Amino acid sequence: MKILYCGDVVARSGREVVLNNINKLKCEYKPDVLIVNIENAAHGFGATPGICREFLEKGIDILVTGNHVWQQRELIPFLDECKKIIRPLNFPSHLAGRGFCEFELANGKKLLIVQIQGRAFMEAIDCPAQAIESLLNSYILGRNIDAIFVDFHAEATAEKVSMGHFLDGRVSAVIGSHTHIPTADACILPHGTAYQTDVGMCGDYNSVIGFEIEEPINRLTRKYTGGRLTPSKGAGTLFGVLIETDDKTGLAKHIEQVVIRPSIV
Repeated sequence: MKILYCGDVVARSGREVVLNNINKLKCEYKPDVLIVNIENAAHGFGATPGICREFLEKGIDILVTGNHVWQQRELIPFLDECKKIIRPLNFPSHLAGRGFCEFELANGKKLLIVQIQGRAFMEAIDCPAQAIESLLNSYILGRNIDAIFVDFHAEATAEKVSMGHFLDGRVSAVIGSHTHIPTADACILPHGTAYQTDVGMCGDYNSVIGFEIEEPINRLTRKYTGGRLTPSKGAGTLFGVLIETDDKTGLAKHIEQVVIRPSIV
């Protein structure tokens, strides 16, 4: 099974670079499933139902979110309506939406997509390890599910690495999101799980994690928040990851970084 995952989409630049390259991604990499993180798609914070519909209608299979999932209030009821959007599993269970979904391929094989959120340097939330552990009581890789993809939306590098080793051998992939900067550590862990600390963002990299540089520099030098973050409007770069799994075991056989840079005129 080939799984292609595109990192956090930031504002218009991120939306355009993904939407304009869906056919290229499908033709070049031939993924069985295409997953996109739309965490920052609406002007840098959260997503709207309209944005979600556009991505799904253009050929994206599954959308994942993150800590900004509640930022656009109109998305909240849509999380219950649309079964192809995932929010972090370890938010309280009574909230709208779901933290995982099963995606069935044309050949009948099934992929479980899960998102969990970290707790180090982030808002208070339920334990991600306990949440995924409880879910995996119902899903055994290579037995009742063909592959398991985990998006770990977290701030701290060590927390992400720890989660990778915690799940090694029990899921197909643990891929980090949230920090918007692609890391150079894509690998297959000792027990067969594909891992990368952060997939990176889809957006304008001539920025501070997708935002115009002036306000972040002001915050750095003044030591207080003086204004609003404004999404950067330059051409976007797409960062993602391609994972190929073994059809018998569900473990990873291959992982590689996927990059589409803006054309230079």
